[in-house]
Amino acid sequence: MMLLHNAFAQEFGTYLQLGFTHILDLQGYDHILFIVALCALYRWEEWRKVLVLVTAFTIGHSLTLALAALDVIRVPQGWIDLLIPLTILLTAVHNIRRGAVQDSGRLFDRRQVFNYGAALVFGLIHGMGFSNYFRFLLGEENSIVNQLLAFNLGLEGGQLIVVGLFMLLLLLFTRALRAPHREWNLVVSGAAGGIAITIILELMVAA
Repeated sequence: MMLLHNAFAQEFGTYLQLGFTHILDLQGYDHILFIVALCALYRWEEWRKVLVLVTAFTIGHSLTLALAALDVIRVPQGWIDLLIPLTILLTAVHNIRRGAVQDSGRLFDRRQVFNYGAALVFGLIHGMGFSNYFRFLLGEENSIVNQLLAFNLGLEGGQLIVVGLFMLLLLLFTRALRAPHREWNLVVSGAAGGIAITIILELMVAA
């Protein structure tokens, strides 16, 4: 029994670490870029909205990660590779357009609910991207529930670090440097959108 428990704990820790390192891997920076673009619209004081936004994204990608890993759904890799940078581009464009709009300040007004819904839908797409790497790790294993849970928790841990660092940079930019948040949003969203366009063009050329 002890050996079984140790084996379970070791395997759980391995997949936890794999999920954590996967989302922080700079070679797969598209997920990090999306999280950054997702948060760029919000001020430091709006951290509750960021929390709801990231939670919606988490629910979305957790759902499709599980369904794809269990082989309930399958989407061609080429479509996923194209849709992920498209979510980044759409988010960046939305941020730039919304940057000049006065926000109501409420946590759940019509505009915020739209943003949360978009994060949920885009999370569904990113979850399919995570699932391809996860299936590669599994190989021929049949029982995947524990591995799936550990991998997903690792993803969330890495995601929280990205959000935390981004919010600290936001605080430094707007408080210490006394720069307007509008400029922060334009710079971050513009850069994210530009990189997304580059990725899309590269995929189209390679096709």
